[in-house]
Formats: sequence, C-alpha cells, structure tokens
Amino acid sequence: MAFRHLRSQPPAFQQQPGTGVSFPMARTVGALIMREVSSTYGKRVGGYLWVILEPIAGIVLLTLIFSVALRTPPIGTSFAVFYATGLMPFMFYGTLSAAVASSISFSKPLLSYPAITVTDAIISRALVNSITGLLVGYILFSILLGIEETRTNPQIGQIALAYGMAFVLALGVGSVNAFLFAALPEWQSLWIIVNRPLMIVSCVLFMYDDVPHPYDDYLWWNPLIHVVGQMRKGFYLTYPGDYISPVYVFSVGLVLWVIGTALLLRYHREILFEW
Repeated sequence: MAFRHLRSQPPAFQQQPGTGVSFPMARTVGALIMREVSSTYGKRVGGYLWVILEPIAGIVLLTLIFSVALRTPPIGTSFAVFYATGLMPFMFYGTLSAAVASSISFSKPLLSYPAITVTDAIISRALVNSITGLLVGYILFSILLGIEETRTNPQIGQIALAYGMAFVLALGVGSVNAFLFAALPEWQSLWIIVNRPLMIVSCVLFMYDDVPHPYDDYLWWNPLIHVVGQMRKGFYLTYPGDYISPVYVFSVGLVLWVIGTALLLRYHREILFEW
C-alpha cells in the first residue's frame, strides 16, 4: 500500500496544473531590466523624453554649425541625414559599450546573491540600452526623412546589419572593459582619453573613401569605420562601400566578448569582494 501510495504521487519535476513554467534566468534578467529602467530614467524629469531629445538637439546644433562650411554633404543632398547616418550608429555603440562596461559596478550590490550572475547584469543593461538606441534612431530618422527631400531609400536589412554589427562590437568591448575597470581602476580614465578622437577617426563627419593613402589602410582596422559605412550603405543606394567587412566586425566583437566573459566568470569573486 505504501508503495502504491508513492506511485500515485506525481514526480517532483512534473509541472503542476495552474503553475507557470519556471525560467530563473529570464525572471532575473527581467527584474534587472525593471531596475535599470526605473533607476536610470524613472527619477529624471521627462524620463525617456530627454533620451530622445538629446541626439535630436545635437543633430540640429551641429548641422547648423557645419552647414556654414559644408553646404553640400559628401554624399546625398541632406547634410543632416549624412551626419545622422554616421552619428547614430556611433552613439549606439558608445552608449551600449559604456553601459555594459559599468554593468558590474551598477549591479554590484545584487551580484552577491547566488541567483544573479555577471551575465545577467550584462544582458539586462545591453537589452535596455539597445532598445533605447533603436527607438531614438527610428524617431530621429523618421523626423529627418519626413521634413525634407533627402533622396535616400532606406533599406531595413542593411540598416539592421549595421546595428547588429554595432551591438556585437559594443558587447565585446564593454565586456572586456567591465573586467578591466574593476581590475585596473586607472584604465577607466585612460580609456576616456583614448576615446576622445574616436568620433573623428570613425568617419562620422566625412567619408572613408576620401581618406588618402596610406591613412585609409590604417583606419580600416577601426571596426567603427565598417559600422558607419554599413549604415550609410543602408540609406544611399549608390554608395558601394566596398571596404565594409561585417565578418571582421563580428569576429572582433565575438572574440572580445568571449575573452571578457571568461575573465568576469573567472574573477567574479575577486571583483565583488576584493577589488
């Protein structure tokens, strides 16, 4: 009878009626996303509104400044669109990589709990900032394309590829920096100095095709050159972009992501309790 009683009970792992499927990692990442949104945007007046207005204001201001000297853009008829196709993927990469790099320090009080890992912290920040960046880009380009004749024909597939390249690159760079910022605090200040000329050497304000030889060979190794070029290729059908190599950008980003994740997992205890 005792044996029959045991057999009549459902196995411990069997899903009980009326209960949902448990996804611990998804729940953890979801909770971290809610915390990220509330702490980053919830306490600011206007919240998401300022996130959208900031790049739009920058585009308008710099367009007015540069239009005095550059009345005709290197490609197309609208300097605002030309500048936006360079600035938006550059800002997407910069904001996302910085968010991933600071994910450990941002969530450090929570990482002492066994249920929350460094991977959860990185994924949550990456998702929030990626969605925000995509939303800002969509709104900005919709405004620019709606108020003037730009003679562009946006190709969703090509634009999505540009954002994908920027995402993988930012995830890789941010993961490595998340470890380096914790292990070597001086690296954070040095990284800021190194990145100051990055906007110039990433061809945001000019075309890679106009860079004279042999400097073009040196600039080619900057992955952001390919990201910006791919974005412009998605807007300007006549732009060939023969130098663009998505394989190179994805390779750099994935290798850096593997290295950064391995270092964070190996030294996560030191990061939380010693450094």
